[in-house]
This record gives sequence, C-alpha cells and structure tokens, in this order.
Amino acid sequence: MKWAAAAPVFALIATRGAAEKLSAAVWRGSRNDVYRRLGVRPLINCRGTWTYLSGSLQLPEVRRAQDAAAQNFVDMYELAQGVSRRLAELSGAEAGMVTAGAAAAMAAATAGCMAGTDPAKVWQLPDTTGMKNEVVMLGGRNAFDSAIRLTGARLVVANTLEELKEALNERTAMVYTTWIGERLERALEITRKAGVPLLLDDAAGIPPIENVRLYAKMGVDLYCFSGGKGLWGPQCSGLLFGRKDLIDAALANYSPWEGAICRPMKVGKEEVIGVLTALELWMKMDLEKFYREWGKRVDRIAKLVETVPGVTTEVTIPKGGNRYPTLTVKWDEEAFGLTVEECDRQLRDGDPRIEVLTAANPSLVPAVHEEGPKDSKGAPRRPNRLQIVSSTIQEGEELIVGQRLREILGNARKQALRRRARAVHA
Repeated sequence: MKWAAAAPVFALIATRGAAEKLSAAVWRGSRNDVYRRLGVRPLINCRGTWTYLSGSLQLPEVRRAQDAAAQNFVDMYELAQGVSRRLAELSGAEAGMVTAGAAAAMAAATAGCMAGTDPAKVWQLPDTTGMKNEVVMLGGRNAFDSAIRLTGARLVVANTLEELKEALNERTAMVYTTWIGERLERALEITRKAGVPLLLDDAAGIPPIENVRLYAKMGVDLYCFSGGKGLWGPQCSGLLFGRKDLIDAALANYSPWEGAICRPMKVGKEEVIGVLTALELWMKMDLEKFYREWGKRVDRIAKLVETVPGVTTEVTIPKGGNRYPTLTVKWDEEAFGLTVEECDRQLRDGDPRIEVLTAANPSLVPAVHEEGPKDSKGAPRRPNRLQIVSSTIQEGEELIVGQRLREILGNARKQALRRRARAVHA
C-alpha cells in the first residue's frame, strides 16, 4: 500500500529525470558559482528560517524593490519617518520602524525605554546612572537577551505572573516577553496598571500576517518581528511596532545617530524598502495557497520514505512560531543501527548538502543557559527527532530530499538485517 501511495511521486521523479540529474541541474548550475568559487556549498534547507542558514529567500518583488532603492540617495531620517507612517497604516499601531533584525529591535526598544529622546541620556548609555534600568524577563532568560544587556540594562527574571508583580518597581524600564495569547493579555493587565511598557518578541510570528494587527489591537506597547524569516524580506531586517512616543525614543537611540548605542545596528535604505515591500505583499497574499504547496512537498517526502519498512511519518503545524507544515520522520534507531544524529550527518555530508531540523542547535553559544532559575535541573532531555520544515524547501527539492532520506534509511535497515542474519548463523 505504501508503494502504491508513493507511485505518483516516483512518476513525478521520472518525468523530471532521475534524482541525480535533477540534483545536478539544480545544485551544480551557474546560479551557485558565486558560492562554490569560495569553497562554500549551497544547501537544501529543510530546517527552516534559521539565521545561521541565511534565513529565508527573498520574494522576487522584494529583490526588485531593493534594487530600485539602491539607485538613489535619500535622507535616512526622512525615510524613517515616512516608513513609520506607512507601517502604522499597515499595522494599526501608532508607529513603526525598521531595524537590523528582531534582536536589534530588542536593543532599540530597551534603549528607548531607558534613555527616551534626551540627547544626554542617549549619549550616556550603556551607563544607566540616574535612569530606570531594569528589564523584567517574563518567562525567563533566552539566548537573545544580550541585545537587551548591551544597552546597559539589568535583567530581572520573572517566571510567573505573580513574580512579575513582585519584580515591578520604580527602577523598571520595560518588561520583555515571548508569551502570546491569554498569558500575554494577563501580563498586559499587570504592566498597564504599573505604567510599565511591555515589549513582545514574536520574531518568528509571521505567518500568520494577522499578528501584525493583532498585537496593536491588544494594546501591546512594543512588539517586533524578524524581517528575514517568515516575512521573506531581507535577512538583515526586522520590524518594531508600538506607541509613537516609544518608537520615537527607539529611533533617537538608533542609527544613523552618531553617539547612539544602536548606531552599530545600521540598516540600509535597501533593507528598509525591502522589508516594507515584503510586509505590503504579505497583506495581500493567499496564505492557504502556500500551505497547500508546502503540504504537498512534505507529503511527497513522507510517501517516499515510508516505502522503507519500519519508517513512519507525521505532519503537524506548530502552534507557536514557525507555523509551517512540518514532517517528523520516525524509525527504531536501535533496530536500524542508525541514530538521528548519524542520519543528520549523512544528509549534511552528501551533495547536495541537506539540512534538517533536530534537537541540535549549531548556532547556540555553548555556555548559554536559557532555563529560568526555578526550572528543574533534572528535567528529562527532549527526545531527538528528525523533522523537515516545508517553508524553506524550493520546488523540486523535496524529490531530492525524499530520495536521499529513503536511501539512507533503506541502506541502514538492510545492513542491520545482514548483521542480525550473520549473528544467527554464527
């Protein structure tokens, strides 16, 4: 039955030529010379929009808009104000700004909440003497809070809403959180009463594009997204929305101001226009069309790998960030004699290189501990899984991935059967 289900996929491979020919056409063509001449191997990205894997691929309209923006000089202060007004129209927030990524938005928001628009305080950072300088990390610390600390802010961890209430005082400049939904609403009730602005970091919160308007309707003081992930804009871009007084303060602490703490986080006119164009396009997109295509791609991979006896698959859509159809491939690692880590390595070492999602995080500084202080140190480690994220797979690549994964799993199973047969005869 599984072979019958996979028959249309094998037929599709046949109509496009053998998988090896498809691989050669796609991955050894002239479009990759810019990388291969440097000894860098382009890859098939089944892991998702990770920064270390260069985020996402820009929409064609975004590339054209950036090229157009590169043809003229412009006053960056005037551009910031014009874009702020347009972002307000699109989002329903009072104002907005383009940053050099979501982490840069975190830094700009923090600096703005501490120094405001006072030139003396802007220049004084990261020395926060005489300023409100505490940022409450609601939900615990994470690997990105260096963006907050570099401004001179002091982190105060609050893992619960009760701890949030206790943490707020006259020194609190801002509350930071990644919480969404009901927990976010309850947190806002507390911060509003205390008169403290809250920054929501929802870097991977697009799609759905409705989140851009949702947080404005909820009255979130500041909220940010990555521009180079699900938005398909420039990789070195981000968006910060919120109250006009806070956006104005963030801009006063940001590039191109010489002497501002966020001056190093420069974002060019090309990225500004590019990410704005991406947002405008997303407002008109048929997301269901993309979900149908993404679903077809992981379904083809599933059908191919399930022809290997003992391999099962499941497609789910995460409820938090990165909401794309995601394929989980499972097998008995002991019976196959193949671990998830070994399969991951074989996929990466092949040509073309294939990156999949596992528990490993190659971009995490080893010393980072994201757990809150009250987390159980003895908590069991999350089991390792091999997952394939659909949104970063280009057309035709799913056939290469499915064939390669099927080959690796099939060979491992055959070798395991041979070993058991030799053991029986011995």
